[in-house]
Amino acid sequence: MKKNIYFLLAVMAVVVFNVSNSSAQGCVAIRHFSTCSGNPNSSSQTGKGVAILNTNYRYFKSYRHFRGTHEEPDRVANGSEVINKSHALDISLNYGLSNKWFANATLPLVYNDRSSLYEHGRTERHNTYSQGLGDARIGVGYWLKDVQSAHSGNLSLNLGLKLPTGNYGATDTFYNVGTNGSAEVRPVDQSIQPGDGGVGITTGFVGFKQIGTRLSFYATGFYMFNPKETNGTRTFRETLSPILQNESIMAATDQYALTAGINYSLFKPSLSFGLGGRFEGIPVKDVFGGDLGFRRPGMAGSVEPSVMYMKDRVMLTLSVPVAVYRNRPQSLTDKETEIATGNPRNGDAAFADYLINVGLAINLSKGEK
Repeated sequence: MKKNIYFLLAVMAVVVFNVSNSSAQGCVAIRHFSTCSGNPNSSSQTGKGVAILNTNYRYFKSYRHFRGTHEEPDRVANGSEVINKSHALDISLNYGLSNKWFANATLPLVYNDRSSLYEHGRTERHNTYSQGLGDARIGVGYWLKDVQSAHSGNLSLNLGLKLPTGNYGATDTFYNVGTNGSAEVRPVDQSIQPGDGGVGITTGFVGFKQIGTRLSFYATGFYMFNPKETNGTRTFRETLSPILQNESIMAATDQYALTAGINYSLFKPSLSFGLGGRFEGIPVKDVFGGDLGFRRPGMAGSVEPSVMYMKDRVMLTLSVPVAVYRNRPQSLTDKETEIATGNPRNGDAAFADYLINVGLAINLSKGEK
């Protein structure tokens, strides 16, 4: 039974690098896989034949606007802020292929609500919505040490694919934007599209080091390469300003994340607490595949407290990353416009103050492995 409890926490480490539903952290389309809680220790090693079903629910509300690292509080004061509300549910199945190799598959479901003025003629506030299946993913990982013996420290390397199963051209009604101020059906904003249209290659690592009987240190790293440059979905941004002509089509972007922190067990193995730091974002340029199309580059740094409770084959988790750093750097359009006009330019983006992640994991294996 104790081994089954150890295997139960494997979900949190594995899912960190293979989850990618479309819920974004505000207007910057930071996908869900870099915002799940993940604080691995010796319990995060998957043994041969162990199957784990995991669900993770995530919610946030973004409304605070930033240009670079400078916040624009007047957006909230004058009622012109963009408000994104996102609900996401990931359903994952993880399986230990051996005492070193593991594999998983994840199906994301999303519901997003976006409220704004500027997308509806700048005179009335309206909402647009998206919902349904996000981008599914599959992946494998390899622990450098045999999980049956490596209880004081280990490191896994991870590789996966993000598949374009989510709708990347979801539409809704936009008001006051058509002929004579009529309504039109258009694609919703990039930040609430269920998918991005690209086949992504995910890479990463998970590492931990036990310090005494109750304390452990963890670190994780992640990068998703999205070679596809644009996905063909029109943004209509060129109708807002002539300088946005090269942002008329949505881009399929790279993404990255880095986390580190500590875990402390109070009543081992039933209850433990974690405290870590998280840094994640969308780069200005992709590593491969070109950089045309519209993207909102951005990055966020958060302090992430978490709590885990285990009972037999079931584990409950709660984490609440709280943002302490937000940055919306210059996009390629910003830089090109600044060079052409000689005037400073930096687009803005809305970020969330915090996120809520609730997870439930169930060990489906019979008997100890």
